Amino acid sequence: MENPVRLIIIGLVLVLCGAILPFMMVIGVLPKTFVASALAYTCSIAGAATGLVGMVAYRRRPK
Repeated sequence: MENPVRLIIIGLVLVLCGAILPFMMVIGVLPKTFVASALAYTCSIAGAATGLVGMVAYRRRPK
């Protein structure tokens, strides 16, 4: 990993998308469909995993 901070930022963006999509469905901006719910769930899980990998890479990089 050349830049683990980039992975952390990508993970943060994905987790935020995973939180914003269901909120938009609840307030009625987006329709409540299975595809939208699955996309929100996938973004949330992928973002958490990507952020975790970024944090581990950040911790292991030489100083």
